[in-house]
Amino acid sequence: MAIKTERVTIRLGMDTYQGYFASPTEGKHPGVIVLQEIFGVNEHIRSVTERLAGEGFASLAPDLFWRQQPGFECGYSPEDIEAGRKLRGQVDTDRLVGDLKAAFQVLRNRPECTGRAGVIGFCFGGLMTYLAASKLNPSCAVSYYGGGIANQLQDFFSIRSPILFHFGAKDAHIPLEQVEKIRETAKKSSADWELHIYPEAGHGFNCDQRQDFHPPSAREAWFRTLAFLHRSLSSEAPKTGWEEDAAKPA
Repeated sequence: MAIKTERVTIRLGMDTYQGYFASPTEGKHPGVIVLQEIFGVNEHIRSVTERLAGEGFASLAPDLFWRQQPGFECGYSPEDIEAGRKLRGQVDTDRLVGDLKAAFQVLRNRPECTGRAGVIGFCFGGLMTYLAASKLNPSCAVSYYGGGIANQLQDFFSIRSPILFHFGAKDAHIPLEQVEKIRETAKKSSADWELHIYPEAGHGFNCDQRQDFHPPSAREAWFRTLAFLHRSLSSEAPKTGWEEDAAKPA
């Protein structure tokens, strides 16, 4: 499928910040917000955004560090990791959720978008995906190895959207004990959820530029993700009942 890409401006009150947009060249399509790791909207995140566009989604990757260092992006060297962690430590996640509400509004109002929009995120973005699901009620949510979710399990009971989790069994940053806490909390909630653990995968297993890239796990997770997104964002899928609230101006 032919796609187009562009940089877009997201307005938030008197402020603006940037995002990377990709969509099929023709028609209207379901939307997906793509949330970065601590490494910014870098080549990997842009490639995910473009892959989603190739699968028939209007996709937008907002700059999550725009308040700290607009336009920051880097690779995966030890120095890059240190720089990304430093910026991550400066983020107010509650405030960032408000920023994401504006990004959803921009995406839903794009002529390429049907108005339905989900969210997918990786690592830090996986945590923000979970928080967005609990506070913004997107059409659906996909969290890849989201660090810190186990520390905010109370938010699970506010989730009204279908949510899919991917974790690696060999993830040194997210022990399986934390994953099991997430699973047990999910069982007690009323959410529509799925959680998958990949036995041979470590942290960042979806990123082909990271040392922990694990192609078999990445392929399996991507297949599940696409099936989940198509099912949840189709015109026949029931609305969460809260999507209109999430689309209101920030």
